[in-house]
Amino acid sequence: MQARLYEYFINTPSAELLIVRDEKEAKEAGDLLDFLSYTPIVLPDFRVHYGEDLRPYREELTALLEALERYYHHRQKKRILIAPLRTALIAWPKEELFAKMSLAFAQQVDLNALKERMLHWGYSFVEVIQEKGEVSFRGDIIDIFPVGSSKPYRISLFDDEIESIRRFDLQSQKSEKEELEEIILRPALFGLDQVRYTKVQQEIAKIKSDAFERDLFSLGLWALGEMAELPLECYRAVAVCDLKEEIAEIASLEEGLDGVLESVSKLPVVPEAKRTKEIAPTDIKTLIDFHKEKRITLLAANEALLKQADLFDLQGIEILYREGIVNLITSDRLILSLNRPRRKKRRRKVTIVLDELRPGDYVVHENYGVGIFQGLKSTKVLGVVRDFVEIAYQGEDRLLVPVENLEVIDRYVGEGGALAVVDRLGKGSFQRLKAKAREKLFAIAREIVEIAAKRELIEAPRISVDHEEIALFQNDAGFLYTEDQVKSIEAIFGALRSGHVMDMLLSGDVGFGKTEVAMNAIFATVKSGYQAAFVAPTTLLVSQHFKSLRQRMEPYGIKIAKLDRFVTPAQKREVLRKLREGTIDLCIGTHALFGAEFANLALLILDEEHKFGVKQKEKLKNLKEHLHVLSMSATPIPRSLNMALSSIKQYAQLLTPPAEREDVRTFVKAYDEQLLKEVILREKRRGGQIFFIHNRIASIEAKRKELQALLPDLKILVLHSKVPPATTEKEILAFEEGGYDLLLSTSIVESGIHLPNVNTMIVEEADRFGMADLHQLRGRVGRGARQGYCYFLVRKKESLSEESKKRLLALESNSYLGSGSVLAYHDLEIRGGGNLIGEAQSGHIKNIGYSLYLKMLEDAINQLMGRVGSEKREVEIKLSVSAYLSPETVGEDRVRLELYRRLSKCQSAAEVYEIEEEMIDRFGRLDTPTKQFLEIIVIKILAASQKITQISSYQQNITVIYEEERKEYLKAPSRDDDDILATTLAYLRKEGK
Repeated sequence: MQARLYEYFINTPSAELLIVRDEKEAKEAGDLLDFLSYTPIVLPDFRVHYGEDLRPYREELTALLEALERYYHHRQKKRILIAPLRTALIAWPKEELFAKMSLAFAQQVDLNALKERMLHWGYSFVEVIQEKGEVSFRGDIIDIFPVGSSKPYRISLFDDEIESIRRFDLQSQKSEKEELEEIILRPALFGLDQVRYTKVQQEIAKIKSDAFERDLFSLGLWALGEMAELPLECYRAVAVCDLKEEIAEIASLEEGLDGVLESVSKLPVVPEAKRTKEIAPTDIKTLIDFHKEKRITLLAANEALLKQADLFDLQGIEILYREGIVNLITSDRLILSLNRPRRKKRRRKVTIVLDELRPGDYVVHENYGVGIFQGLKSTKVLGVVRDFVEIAYQGEDRLLVPVENLEVIDRYVGEGGALAVVDRLGKGSFQRLKAKAREKLFAIAREIVEIAAKRELIEAPRISVDHEEIALFQNDAGFLYTEDQVKSIEAIFGALRSGHVMDMLLSGDVGFGKTEVAMNAIFATVKSGYQAAFVAPTTLLVSQHFKSLRQRMEPYGIKIAKLDRFVTPAQKREVLRKLREGTIDLCIGTHALFGAEFANLALLILDEEHKFGVKQKEKLKNLKEHLHVLSMSATPIPRSLNMALSSIKQYAQLLTPPAEREDVRTFVKAYDEQLLKEVILREKRRGGQIFFIHNRIASIEAKRKELQALLPDLKILVLHSKVPPATTEKEILAFEEGGYDLLLSTSIVESGIHLPNVNTMIVEEADRFGMADLHQLRGRVGRGARQGYCYFLVRKKESLSEESKKRLLALESNSYLGSGSVLAYHDLEIRGGGNLIGEAQSGHIKNIGYSLYLKMLEDAINQLMGRVGSEKREVEIKLSVSAYLSPETVGEDRVRLELYRRLSKCQSAAEVYEIEEEMIDRFGRLDTPTKQFLEIIVIKILAASQKITQISSYQQNITVIYEEERKEYLKAPSRDDDDILATTLAYLRKEGK
């Protein structure tokens, strides 16, 4: 394609709009036109049709508006728009809707007028900024993330005057130090004034659409009327090639596009190249030597690429330092690019957790057990106002936990999502359960430490790594490794070379490339003359791994076999014989492999080790002691446990998705049979399969009949927890091989199934699931390069609470970012600890919850490693001071709760002051109760370090009680809050010196 464009644009530079097939062609055309000194403006591939809900397409819509804004406002020389065909079929907003406004230091701001303008311009009003197009008004602080900006801005007001403007970091929410004189704000959607905004709202009401929420975000583009224009009517356009096939396909799928499709079919087409060829250079140096007489141009993003290719000192070559890939040859010219394909930019995960706890969630208190979180409660105690967290227990009992002690509670997560049993207050039964669990955990922790100590003494095979061979093997993967994959492979190679036994845990979501990392370890091991074994818990996983490993390994002469229940006895005997003789290099199997004899086994790969049974684990333990072991897990390792185990276990994590992985397009819809039919048939048309989640075993058969009546030819497989495991395994294999079109199941597909051909998921009664569960379920589709679709269906839209609506819409707008993914990650992280525990502990975990269980395991390991001096001390603070995070300073309960949680976990006064600085930055000047609460936290930290158990006050008198029951009495100058706090702090600081 670049060859024909090269010839066309050198001779015919008159086009304003270039129509291409898709995003890939648009990028290639952009690279070529940039090389030819045009200013190419590449539009996204916007595959949407009139009336469709635009919320799931927010990223493409934003990219379209940003590109058009660049075209309209930056009148560069030789500008040209490059549009994928589907994008060129919709009407684009006119130039008049791309307004802008500036905000400058010392400027006076009418807050109400600014809020109104932000509303009309399509900004979302939120408490905490997470992405472009959001604004937050908090007293005298305005946070805004304008479209077109790389970072959000924080504007501080003094009365109605701008006092400072600074950028801030999305992850930490902290401002940068540098102040800005002025910023330019652009519309998040369209630059509408009051009149136009009203007109658009009226048009939205008339549009036929099944959008869950009818507003500017979901339907605004379709309601612009005369404020939008069809590009083919406004620009001199040319098509990159004949688009007849694409036009016919679109015409068969969508109605109402006849006129615009006819216009596309009449476009002039860029002719085939006559004198220019595209090349795929492998040895650039040799190619340059061979064409010395030609004009040679090299494209490189930086000098480092030239040095890597050893081309820095070549004479008579034109070097252009720019991005893009162009490789062309003509009779008199050679154009070569050293640049690598650009990776998709990934948004980082927000680290501030916003939805950690919400009313109705199960929580576990370290001392009182499992209860139900009721929210924050302000209460007057001894004449002063304090905040408490309210937890409901059996029999109408309520526990009020002071917010400064929030570290003693955590969300309850049971094994495999087990339902919690709420405890009864004051019975002591929870302490007995804890004691039993602690006893068991000490045994587990001792075992972990002993195994690690033994392994340190064993001399292990040294695996040598031939970098040239490894580079060839990695090139054959057919994709670029992510940074995480590269780091993990380097860590594994370092451990294999060391002469010590490797015990590495590699964690990462399914589809993030764990198997590819493991293949590098296998390749190096076999090429060093040793054997490798790959063990997976289910026949399905063995089958999947065998296919992918055979495809990658056999071209290198690596002999590979498998052992599972579908291998005949004769085949099994043959495989076992060859393993003993050493003629098989790699064997993949279930636990059947544990008893096999190997001639020269050096590496054991374990996939999802925690899913093996107790007896299998015992066999495994003996096998593992003398081998290099790489365990793979699809769940992250809890950060705290990671720290506790860091000296006895090695870790590698894959947190970055592959570059070609598409985000899952998510829709929230009211339940509708016609919609179901359309969604299922569309996936079948593209040769894919469907997951249908119906989370009630009692009515799942009725649902099957309903779907069968709707689509009689549909092949449906029904699975749930009551189907025997052997049947489930067999049927899933049949499903993977295409025996069924649709898997109707409960949420058992939430983890452990990797079926790349399933790229549509339908979740019925989505409002009954937690946000984390929905995010997890959605992660089961879109695991390859193919676009995944997820439909969250609700029965009665009208009866949904505002909170439920917000949560579902947040998932619809954000494919992977935001509080949903943070929450899912947090849930996974808690569950992930199970991978490190030897024996199944479901009973203990169900009783006390995963989070407390892991905290206790961490304490046990630290104690055995001699890293814990004493038990954590609890300090009771009974100062008659009004101290709480005031709603006037921090508006939303969820944000206050998150700050309370972080403050309760502070270990030093410095950490508290750091959070205080962040709060001033985020919320403006702190009021008295908020400042006083921060001082209470500092008092608690200082008291704990000095073996103090209680600090209380009555009027001016302050009593300090130590562990050994010694008491100290202090007297404040007055009974005022500030005097009580100042006197207490002064005493603690003096004593602490």
